[in-house]
Amino acid sequence: MDTALAAETAAEPTADPATRIGELRTQIDACDAEIIELVQRRLAISREIGALRASAGGTRLSLSREQQILAKFSAALGPDGASLGMMLLRQGRGRL
Repeated sequence: MDTALAAETAAEPTADPATRIGELRTQIDACDAEIIELVQRRLAISREIGALRASAGGTRLSLSREQQILAKFSAALGPDGASLGMMLLRQGRGRL
């Protein structure tokens, strides 16, 4: 988390909890928009890689690469991270 966002998130609570909740939800909405944009970008890149691999006569996916990705997500985010990584892989290449 960058320091500006951390400072904004850790700001003194306002007198009205409903106002603060609204502010925090606005931050969550901004995060969600960024996540969606990044996922869409990742999917486009992944699909291009798959098309290039197929046109070169290769396999549609690389199991060793997928294992690296899952390990990275799991290490950073725990078991749910592995699930998230698997979802991203599935979105990019489709179900096996």
